[in-house]
Amino acid sequence: MKDENQLKGTTTVGLTCKDGVVFATERRATMGNLIAHKVADKIFKIDDHIGTTIAGAVSDAQSLMKYISAEVNLYRLRNGKRMNVESAATLTANILHSSRFYPYFVQTILGGVDDKGPAIYSLDPTGGVVKDLMISTGSGSPVAYGVLEDRYNKDLYVEEGVDVAIRAIKSAMERDAFSGNGILVATITEEEGFKMRSEEEIDKKIKELS
Repeated sequence: MKDENQLKGTTTVGLTCKDGVVFATERRATMGNLIAHKVADKIFKIDDHIGTTIAGAVSDAQSLMKYISAEVNLYRLRNGKRMNVESAATLTANILHSSRFYPYFVQTILGGVDDKGPAIYSLDPTGGVVKDLMISTGSGSPVAYGVLEDRYNKDLYVEEGVDVAIRAIKSAMERDAFSGNGILVATITEEEGFKMRSEEEIDKKIKELS
């Protein structure tokens, strides 16, 4: 049985843009009513062209990310080419679905850019996988979705998507007690690959959007 006091709590956002994908999360990890950590990393690089966000149990999420990264890197070594985003999503879904005796209590957004263009997928703890244009997970997702429904459209470029994602996370942090302590943003484009945006850049954008 899972420990009810394990670290959890989150808001994450993933967006598909014309030239890439955007991921954004806040940084708080909670244990019951306790804010256990204020610098939790919830965005993971899987490969140069694939990234993920996690919401839920931190230990499960970290284990799952290591598992996915190892399999994706092994595929590249064996085949001499990178795994496409859809295959990575299917791989993750299979891992989640096959782990019935030790389920991963996480919600995951997996996305990236390949020969078919930008794409993101939502994966639930049982292995369900859904492709979408915009996704939010975690305890603050109802608030984040309110912002996304109002401001997102599929014709956004990555830099515009970063602004929308920050707005969504910021709104969730203001209303969801399990979300807070700063914002992380990562982007993936064909030109730059996976890129974590600097804390200084994000702070500047937050001030501009206020």
